[in-house]
Amino acid sequence: MAMFENANCQAASFALNTLGWMLSMTCMGLAEWRVWYMESSSAPSRGLACIGMWKVCTYQTNSLHSRKIECHRYSYSDTYLPLDIRVAQNLLLAASLLGLLGKVLMVTGLRRVYAGQLQKDTTSNLFFASGVLSIIAGAFILIAVMWNHQSVMNEEGIHFPPSFHIPFRPDRQETGTTVPVAVLAAFLMMLSGLLTISFQLPSNSQVYPEVSKV
Repeated sequence: MAMFENANCQAASFALNTLGWMLSMTCMGLAEWRVWYMESSSAPSRGLACIGMWKVCTYQTNSLHSRKIECHRYSYSDTYLPLDIRVAQNLLLAASLLGLLGKVLMVTGLRRVYAGQLQKDTTSNLFFASGVLSIIAGAFILIAVMWNHQSVMNEEGIHFPPSFHIPFRPDRQETGTTVPVAVLAAFLMMLSGLLTISFQLPSNSQVYPEVSKV
């Protein structure tokens, strides 16, 4: 009975990991990592710009009930991207891949537990490896969040192409609504990792030794 109670705890951890991974994937596609307000008459266009890790969107008010929205995507080959965005792109991609690999290992471990196919050390190692990967993935997301916040606090600018109609530095800027979502994703993945690492086979469970194939 204890074995299944522990396995159920890992199943709950898997649910947290899945939610955190989905939120992290969502954050990659959102543009509201930082918000620029372009209010001065010297700006190429008035309005605001939402800067994400893979795209930037500008919002310009044409009239009382009309607002023009224009988005531009960028990639690794775009040389105008600052170092913080380039690093964050790699960190978020790595976090998504590590989170996915951790989920695969956790599913394999849960399958062995519920099927009663427990092998000495192997099952625990699967959960341990999954937990470590989840913690690393969450840490990568937090690093991207903190670097983004530091760039906003330092009021750093970006040399966007002239066709974007975005100034090098706005009149003011702030962190966007994507940041709390990213923080929640990192928290869920790290919490899931800690719960997964805590998995231990009960002492009264029947385990099967590894059989090497010649």
